[in-house]
Amino acid sequence: MRKLILAAAASVAAMALVGPAAAQAPIVIKFSHVVAADTPKGKAADKFKELAEKYTNGKVKVEVYPNSTLYKDKEELEALQLGAVQMLAPSNSKFGPIGVKEFEVFDLPYILPDLKTLRKVTDGPLGARLLKLLDSKGMTGLAYWDNGFKEMTANKKLVAPADYRGVKFRIQSSKVLEAQFRALGSIPQVMAFGEVYQALQTGVVDGQENTWSNIYTQKMHEVQKFATVTSHGYIGYVVVVNKKFWDGLPADIRLELDKAMKEATAFGNGQSAKENDDALELIKKSGKTEIITLTPEQDAAMRKAMEPVYKDVATRVGQPLIDEFMKETGQAGH
Repeated sequence: MRKLILAAAASVAAMALVGPAAAQAPIVIKFSHVVAADTPKGKAADKFKELAEKYTNGKVKVEVYPNSTLYKDKEELEALQLGAVQMLAPSNSKFGPIGVKEFEVFDLPYILPDLKTLRKVTDGPLGARLLKLLDSKGMTGLAYWDNGFKEMTANKKLVAPADYRGVKFRIQSSKVLEAQFRALGSIPQVMAFGEVYQALQTGVVDGQENTWSNIYTQKMHEVQKFATVTSHGYIGYVVVVNKKFWDGLPADIRLELDKAMKEATAFGNGQSAKENDDALELIKKSGKTEIITLTPEQDAAMRKAMEPVYKDVATRVGQPLIDEFMKETGQAGH
C-alpha cells in the first residue's frame, strides 16, 4: 500500500512541476473521506469545495473523494503525510494511533454531555491547543466537525452492563474504545468503517456503536435488531491539511480557504444535529430495529461500569488533561 501511496504522491509532485504554461492551472486540493456523501461530513466537505472554489475565483479546485474511494481508514493519514492527498477529516480516534494521544480524551465515555458543552472545548483555547499538537505530524488542524453522539446496537437487548458480556463489538482503532468495551466484558474488534455492514450481516461481529446518521446511511439498522439510546460517546472529526502544502499556499488564498472552512464547519455542524434526529425517525419508521431507552438508574449503572476507562486513559494522556477537559465541560470532580 505504501508503494501505491508514494507513487500517487510522486505523480502529484510531477504534475506540480509542469512548466510555465501550467502557471495558471488551479491549485488542486484532494479531499478524501470514508463516509457517504449524504452524511454531515460528506455535505460539509462538498460545502467546503463549493465555497473554496467560489472565494478563490476558481484558483483552487477541490476534488472530494467520499466513501473510502481513494483511501480507507487506515491508509488515509499516511497518504496525507506523504502528500498524496491534501485534506482529510478523520475522526478524533485516528490521532492516538499516530502518536497524538491527547485526542484520546474525546473518546472517553460520557465526557461530553451535549453539543453546547462540546463547543466550549472545540471553540476554546483547549481545542486550539490540541490542534497545534498535529503540527509535529506534518499536518495542520483547521476545524472540528461534528458527527454526533454514539448509541449502541446489537442483535440482543443491551440494558444493563451485564448484557454486554461476551458480545463482539466493532470499534475504531482506539485504545480508549478498546478499554471501554473491555470494561463492559465485551470483545472489541477493530475494523474499517466501510466493512461494518457486512461484518454485522455475516455475524463476524454482534454489535457496534455509532451515531444515528451513520447507522442509517450505512444501513446498519437493517442488520441489527436492537439499538440502545446511550449517547455515551461522541464522534467528531478534525479537518487536517498537509502542513507543507498549506504553508506553501499564497497568503491570500489561505485566507479565503480559512473563511470557506469556517462557513463549511458551521453548515456541517448544523446538518449533523438535524440529520441524527431525522435518521432516528427513519430507523423507527423502518421497524427493523427496536429502540431501547434507559431509565435514569440504568443509565447510572452504565456510567459506573465505564469509570475504569478514565484511569486507563490517564496513564497515557495524564490526569491534568482529563481534569482540564472536565473543568471545561463543567464536570469537575468526576
